[in-house]
Amino acid sequence: MSAGTYTPRPGAAPLTRMIAAQAAFETRMLLRNGEQLLLTVVIPSLLLVLFSTVDIVDTGDGEPVDFLAPGVLALAVMSTAFTGQAIATGFERRYGVLKRLGASPLPRWALMCAKTLSVLVTEVLQIVLLTVIAFALGWSPHGNPFSVLLLLVLGTAAFSGLGLLMAGTLRAEATLAAANLVFLLLLVGGGVIVPLDRFPGAVASALALLPISALSDGLRDVLQNGAGMPWGDLGILSVWALLGLGAAARLFRWE
Repeated sequence: MSAGTYTPRPGAAPLTRMIAAQAAFETRMLLRNGEQLLLTVVIPSLLLVLFSTVDIVDTGDGEPVDFLAPGVLALAVMSTAFTGQAIATGFERRYGVLKRLGASPLPRWALMCAKTLSVLVTEVLQIVLLTVIAFALGWSPHGNPFSVLLLLVLGTAAFSGLGLLMAGTLRAEATLAAANLVFLLLLVGGGVIVPLDRFPGAVASALALLPISALSDGLRDVLQNGAGMPWGDLGILSVWALLGLGAAARLFRWE
């Protein structure tokens, strides 16, 4: 070794390693946060068990779990990609975490990639847990797994864009209140627990254009009814993803 050479050699790590390390850190922080676990794991699991075993809402013919499981999977995606990410990112922005990370060797776009990877890892854990619970309750899914995967990916993109848009434009306290309010409103009016046909015609038509409705209805068409590719729901999710991610990229403020 020549004089003046340090081991390990100083300098930034490879970009892929930085993204992986940041994604692992983001995931650990999320899983250690009690409020986030309540939002992303406990509430969807309780809703699935409660409404599948207690006759509270008329879900139509068939077993209640066959209707509820796809909706709760959609709710899990929304809770992580939208509500949880909006709140966490909003407070990171308020406390200057994003500003400091933006000055690190990790590029800002790579930080967003790491956050997205963290969301995807968390969603995989959620989906595995909820699927196990649903099977224990007697769930009998059908349909093409590729259609389910495509719906989940587009749903994640749509909710991530909206969550980042909210976190990057509103104050942290406003983001906290708005994200939780939206979560509750979409839980009731997004076809997750209550079928959309229980609402008046014009209201149901408007609610069907929401991303949570498109995701839950698309998953239900495939997993409950064995339908093919739900192009209409995929189209709605694609529009929301383009609008949300585009607006977030343009309007997001790091400070």
